[in-house]
Amino acid sequence: MQIIVHPPKFIRNFFKHYIWKITPENDQKILYITIDDGPIPEMTPNTLKLLKRYNAKATFFCVGENVTKYPDIYNQIIREGHSVGNHTFNHLKGMITKTKNYIENIKLADNYIKTNLFRPPHGRIKNRETSQIISNKQIIMWDILSKDYDKKITPIQCWLNVEKNISSGSIIVFHDNIKALENQRYALEKTLQVYSGKGYQFKPLPDGYNNLGYINPKTKMIVYNNN
Repeated sequence: MQIIVHPPKFIRNFFKHYIWKITPENDQKILYITIDDGPIPEMTPNTLKLLKRYNAKATFFCVGENVTKYPDIYNQIIREGHSVGNHTFNHLKGMITKTKNYIENIKLADNYIKTNLFRPPHGRIKNRETSQIISNKQIIMWDILSKDYDKKITPIQCWLNVEKNISSGSIIVFHDNIKALENQRYALEKTLQVYSGKGYQFKPLPDGYNNLGYINPKTKMIVYNNN
């Protein structure tokens, strides 16, 4: 089954309990960049430098095992004002993992990643797993999947996946993963450059610990703590 770049409305409506996009307030121009699979020394420090260059904040969906290997990089993510999400401890595939083992793996990652955000690796998760997670985590999917990990596409094609589907409130997926290196660097910088120039802000998703507020699961809007 191919993973969809821009999930159509009927899929979003069927899985209403997932967060696919954030509804902006008052026509604000806001985008939400998310970075999956890190932290890793080969990519994450450069990703952080690029985000800083454009005064952009992002949300890093971290693999627990990588956090334990590279705690300094994880701490840098937090220190520089980005938010974090749980991406399991071992990047497990929910559809082929026993539910008990999958939930235990998420809880293991919780020991190292303080967040109420969760993104299932590969964007796939069983209903039984969802039902055990949804009470204390918000499951974040995407409005746009860049497919930067796909070695069959060029950096330009990766950028076009973003550019053709983007709108205010989009949640965009990139990866800190070696196989995504060339595509991610090109498409992420292009996204930051073009949409900063158009007056967009790049904000982190509230993770329950960064004091931004929370995502209302019914309205799909961020309720800020200062509202």
